[in-house]
Amino acid sequence: MNVKKFTAPTSREALRKVREALGPDAVILSNRPMDGVVEILALANDDAASLASPVDDAPPAAPHLELDDGFAAAPAPRPQASFAARPAAPMSRPAPEPVMAPRPSPAAAAPMARAPFAQAMQAAPQPVQPALDMASITALVAEAVTSAKANAAAEMHGMMSELRAMRGMMETQLAELSWGSAQQREPHKGAVLRELLAAGFSTTLARRLIDKLPAGRGADEALRWIRSVLARNIAAIANEDALIERGGVFALVGPTGVGKTTSTAKLAARCVMRHGPEKLALITTDAYRIGAHEQLRIYGKILGVMVHSVKDEADLRIALKELRNKHTVLIDTVGVSQRDQMVTEQVAMLQGTDVDVKRLLCLNATSTQETLTEVVRAYQGSGLAGSIITKLDEAASLGNVLDVVIRQKLQLFYVSNGQRVPEDLHLAQPAELVERAFRLKKDTNQFSDGDLPMLMAAAGNDAMREVHLG
Repeated sequence: MNVKKFTAPTSREALRKVREALGPDAVILSNRPMDGVVEILALANDDAASLASPVDDAPPAAPHLELDDGFAAAPAPRPQASFAARPAAPMSRPAPEPVMAPRPSPAAAAPMARAPFAQAMQAAPQPVQPALDMASITALVAEAVTSAKANAAAEMHGMMSELRAMRGMMETQLAELSWGSAQQREPHKGAVLRELLAAGFSTTLARRLIDKLPAGRGADEALRWIRSVLARNIAAIANEDALIERGGVFALVGPTGVGKTTSTAKLAARCVMRHGPEKLALITTDAYRIGAHEQLRIYGKILGVMVHSVKDEADLRIALKELRNKHTVLIDTVGVSQRDQMVTEQVAMLQGTDVDVKRLLCLNATSTQETLTEVVRAYQGSGLAGSIITKLDEAASLGNVLDVVIRQKLQLFYVSNGQRVPEDLHLAQPAELVERAFRLKKDTNQFSDGDLPMLMAAAGNDAMREVHLG
């Protein structure tokens, strides 16, 4: 016989192990608690026939089960021996052997062996499942669905990030190979690219222009074509009618130190020379810097214009209501870093009035291209009416600020090249600005032939707005 031992915390768990290991027809030989667990000795159905096989000495007794649940398995039926009546024999002859009744066959013994296991399984207590109402079931289902959706969304986000990274790597490598091949076929494109990068223009704009460069042109002719395209894409006002003649409410915005107060004074002088001081009003919201209000008040005193100071949106609304009969109102705002939360509050204050306040963004020509891009995105809000390039005389390169004006599609009103009021404020001339940008270019030899393919491959077109090629 192949007797196996099973242990479990409860008899039900032990019986489950017996059923899984030996099948539903297993025969349980013993059941006893020991050391906090229940131990069961069981026998497979294939070995049950050995229990019913004949023995020489005496018939085997069926095993007795003692379950910890208080139930005892019924003993297997034991075959009974019957003695046939015989006549008395002489004393000299040995007593006859008792004749045993026929034993059951192995096929008949199997049902008897299965009886203890079946009775024990029926006697084991069934766990009581708590009743769930419909609301609990609905809540459990909703929780499971929400968890499944969250897991699926997280997996999808990770997979899409990996796919985008793979796509970017492949596009970069292919673009690098493509530009390297194009540079060998058309060497003049490399020379034009060096000129654009030396003038301060971004690789994104340079790649866009060179990709659209007409075929069959030399380096000089291609560079002239690019200069004309750049000039056409600078949207500058032709005259001052949009601001001086038409009038309205204009707010000069931008970071600290960009020249907003000086530009406000220059515009105020132009308005006074055209319409007189009684048609102009000045408002300042700069109550943070020491002397900022006094600086604008001095300009106003020289021009004969009253300067009003406001602190918040309510004061601005009242001031604009009182000045509604003025032809032009210029607002000098407080300078705030493009990464400060006050930028959003300032834009909301200017947009929250009942008057259409047109915002003019002052762009410092000495700032880097990345800084200027951040400034435009921070101050743009629902849209900018125009821009003014300041500190043109201090800039070592103009391509950076012209690149931002072109790519962000800004309307260019004026350029400022000094501190004199009002002489150092001029209408923007796109062709002259482009020519000046190429005159102030850096050394073109700083970019080697091996650097150009990598620069072009890293320049993407996703952040590039459409450039009009004429």
